[in-house]
Amino acid sequence: MTITKLPIANWMDHFVDWLTQFTGFFNGLTNFIGGIINAFQWVFDLIPIWLFIVIIAGVTYLATRDTKKWGLIIFEVLGLLLIWNLDFWRDMTQTLTLVLTSSLISLVIGVPLGIWMAKSDIAQAIFKPILDFMQTMPAFVYLIPAVAFFGIGMVPGVFASVIFAMPPTVRMTNLGIRQVPTELIEASDSYGSTEWQKLIKVQLPLAKSTLMAGVNQSMMLALSMVVIASMIGAMGLGTRVYFAVGRNDAGGGFAAGLAIVILAIIIDRLTQALNRQRKH
Repeated sequence: MTITKLPIANWMDHFVDWLTQFTGFFNGLTNFIGGIINAFQWVFDLIPIWLFIVIIAGVTYLATRDTKKWGLIIFEVLGLLLIWNLDFWRDMTQTLTLVLTSSLISLVIGVPLGIWMAKSDIAQAIFKPILDFMQTMPAFVYLIPAVAFFGIGMVPGVFASVIFAMPPTVRMTNLGIRQVPTELIEASDSYGSTEWQKLIKVQLPLAKSTLMAGVNQSMMLALSMVVIASMIGAMGLGTRVYFAVGRNDAGGGFAAGLAIVILAIIIDRLTQALNRQRKH
């Protein structure tokens, strides 16, 4: 017994072709995302390297002054000095730009979606499978529509990273708001709070630590995309790794990979420290 093969690939090709007709929309989106990227990169290029290292160490000290995590501060200083010594500084700032831009867009889109899911069981039922799809689809697949819509460069890399990295922010926002104790919601209702006041003054402050945990995970997932995004022209440390693979340069690949690991640890520990400080 033979079953007719469903033309899923053809359907998707037609859908992508239909979307590419809206060149004005995608050109505007490209300019908007490109503006954010250029703004971050301009700031990183403007700050002297030594001052950047001092700022990171200072922010970490302020965030961990209660726990006195000197080991983390020493690691950050030595790690950033190593990246500078290996001549990866410009690549590191480009990678950081990709991560921060993707995380910012994920936050702007993901938090309202998470709030919507927390307020509506129907929205949660609709978006949950979509988020599952976004997280489980291989990241390489996102490169195809990214190139079709935005061409080659940093913007399609950000687009692919946002799709891959946004679900944790949405899920954790939804979870945090739903975990707010019912007693506090009833108390705010008894005082005559509107839905907006209840969200801003009760639910979001109590869900802040959970929300920040989602942001942390989104940043880590965005960072994991840097090597993949380098295949479509996104600059940074991922490009160094990608070129090293093409040249079978084990040493160069390891050095660039080490720089990515250092950056990942700094971002992870710093965002966790800021989250703990917010809880105090």
